[in-house]
Amino acid sequence: MSNDSSTRIVADLDAWVATAPPGARLPSTRELVRRYGASPVTVQKALRALAARGLVESRPGVGTFVRVRPVARPNDYGWQTAALGSPRGLGPWRSTALRTLPNDVIALHSGYPDRELLPERLVRAAFTRAARGDAAVSRPPAAGLPELQTWFATELGHATPAGVAPPTPSDVVILPGSQSGLGVAFRALVGAGRPLLMESPTYWGAILAAAQAGVRVVPVPSGSHGPDPDELARAFERTGARALYAQPSFANPTGAHWSPALAGRVLETVRRHGAFLVEDDWAHDLGITADPTPVAALDDAGHVVYLRSLTKTVSPAVRIAAVIARGPARERVLADTQAESMYVSGLLQAVALDVVTQPAWRGHLRGLRHQLAARRNLLVAALRDHVPAAHLTAVPRGGFNLWVRLPDTTDLPRLVRECEADGVVVAPGDEWFPAEPTGPHLRLNYAGPNPGAFADGARVIGRALARQ
Repeated sequence: MSNDSSTRIVADLDAWVATAPPGARLPSTRELVRRYGASPVTVQKALRALAARGLVESRPGVGTFVRVRPVARPNDYGWQTAALGSPRGLGPWRSTALRTLPNDVIALHSGYPDRELLPERLVRAAFTRAARGDAAVSRPPAAGLPELQTWFATELGHATPAGVAPPTPSDVVILPGSQSGLGVAFRALVGAGRPLLMESPTYWGAILAAAQAGVRVVPVPSGSHGPDPDELARAFERTGARALYAQPSFANPTGAHWSPALAGRVLETVRRHGAFLVEDDWAHDLGITADPTPVAALDDAGHVVYLRSLTKTVSPAVRIAAVIARGPARERVLADTQAESMYVSGLLQAVALDVVTQPAWRGHLRGLRHQLAARRNLLVAALRDHVPAAHLTAVPRGGFNLWVRLPDTTDLPRLVRECEADGVVVAPGDEWFPAEPTGPHLRLNYAGPNPGAFADGARVIGRALARQ
């Protein structure tokens, strides 16, 4: 039977349980099969779902009963206020992009791709092979599996022009996802209390990682083509900063893609100030009408610390990333990584390596490019048709997101609430600014589920905006 049948049974029994007295016995599996015209497997799946929510309990050989739920006394956690003290950084702040939602909403908020955009067959086969190998029961080297280090170094080496020394496998440190890499880089290269230049707007996870590392963020204005290089130079001179965090390729949230000229000017500025560029190449495999050339490929003097993740293109379940750093900076990164996580799961490393070295991997990326282009164009057209008051700063050449500027008079929190009340979840742009927002924005993800609903989602946004 389909998942819909199971969901229907759960909803019906949930309503029944809500009015039944504690200890009441549910109908037998045979009776439920007859009542709903479902298979025993589907009925058992529904009962397990109710049990997982603590609504019913199964007694083998007897039946399934409404669970007795004792009334719990309220707990007093006031003592923790004194023990924890003031929260460090952003405290318990959580991004809209991480919310998990029911299937019946139009989700334009997520930072992750829909399942149909992932190489599911390759991932499942890789897990099966890895589970049979030594990686399932052994501890990998602290810096990562040598074969995976070699793959990351080779990938960056392909973009390295003549006259620039390519990275070596020993320059690579494998990490459990790019979020971990950001924290490692900020702690190892900047340090608590010291300034870190950061594009504004920028990835909310980098803002959070900086706050957790205790570094002092200095915003540098950035638009649809990247940061203003003159403003960047002035920020270095004014603050004495020794590091800049940036996303040169398909930045989240703006979609900005640096031109070769801008990349060269930024790199020259970083070199002149004896600083690091922490390059977050999260969208390396997500080009639509452009292919990224990492700034790191232009540098062999150790100024660029390069971070690349496979989570968005392989699977959210395979949290594998790499930092490529040269010289003493690499040793700092490795030491911080070991202090944080000791080593990265060898099983996940083996799975990631298996997927990206399969002949079908390149074919998957070619197909992904076409799928992202179709989804992007669909959402762009829907916004132009149904949200004429919104301004799309640029049509991104890759990545997952549209960065939409709303009229100055927009009450953004109200707009977000009204959209969600109508079944459309959007991400407010305020979360992507390390300082005060420069205006009301939305970040809309076109890589999420159900692109056929993009037009309906845009209509809801348009109606909510018209009511402002």
